[in-house]
Amino acid sequence: MPADPPEAQFDRDAQHIGQRIREVREHKNLTQEKVFLAVPMNRAHYQDIEAGRANPTLRTLSHIAHVLGVPLADLVR
Repeated sequence: MPADPPEAQFDRDAQHIGQRIREVREHKNLTQEKVFLAVPMNRAHYQDIEAGRANPTLRTLSHIAHVLGVPLADLVR
């Protein structure tokens, strides 16, 4: 069975990271608004990250992790 193309793996990774961000945010009882304003970034881009539709930079993920109060590694496991 052939391996998935890199784009398919990237899409799964983006969805997983977005899901982890949402799980941590909800666990900490934070709203999307509180997070995207603290990062800072615009609402639509943040929502796209949580939905796995965006390709955030490492810097952006680091800022989000900081706002959520978790190590960056917690968002990408």
